[in-house]
Amino acid sequence: MKRADAIVIFAVIVFFLPFFLFDAVYDFYTEFNKDHGLIMSFIKFAILATFGESLGLRIKKGVYNEKGFGLIPRAIVWGFIGVVIKIAFIIFTTGTIAFLSYVGMDNVAATYAAGFSAEKLLIAFSISAFMNLIFAPVFMTFHKITDTHILNNGGTIGGFLRPLKMGDIMAKLNWSVQYNFVFKKTIPFFWIPMHTITFLLPAEWQVLFAAILGIALGILLSIASIMGNKS
Repeated sequence: MKRADAIVIFAVIVFFLPFFLFDAVYDFYTEFNKDHGLIMSFIKFAILATFGESLGLRIKKGVYNEKGFGLIPRAIVWGFIGVVIKIAFIIFTTGTIAFLSYVGMDNVAATYAAGFSAEKLLIAFSISAFMNLIFAPVFMTFHKITDTHILNNGGTIGGFLRPLKMGDIMAKLNWSVQYNFVFKKTIPFFWIPMHTITFLLPAEWQVLFAAILGIALGILLSIASIMGNKS
């Protein structure tokens, strides 16, 4: 184990330990999360999903950060994405419940609000499937575009604030990897099952669990990058 790995493991333990040791810390998190959901979504994704990308860099290059990687710009992007994902959770949960009621399923809202059951599992799966099939490809492509923009501009905050050349970046994306791995494999085999679990959790824990999944996303993006370099 490298010294950097030991430091990262220690930092993770120090970051999470107060939530388990001190009720006041946990209670503050719970109340702030309830009252300021969008702000907390920004913070959770900015920290956890960016950490996931650092882990992906560790897998790919053996370091957690490097010149041009753009840790702060990535955190800003992930924070924004976290807010959008929170909004998507609300829209797709409400919309899926309305749709299932429309096609004839009885007591959808009450069933989803109750304890675990086969019907609740079906509802959670439906929310996850609709969200990942409709929203996820757009979100994943947007993230890839912003990631490329950050790298193209040296990973600096000043470079990040330059105009986003979306058309040029989209034209140069490796769409084979984007479709055949990111869309075709990670959505049905990872994201839909994982977000089914997400939507079985209480609402106040859903975004946190999704942000933790952002760590897994960093690893998956690293794998996709390696595949793109080989193709």
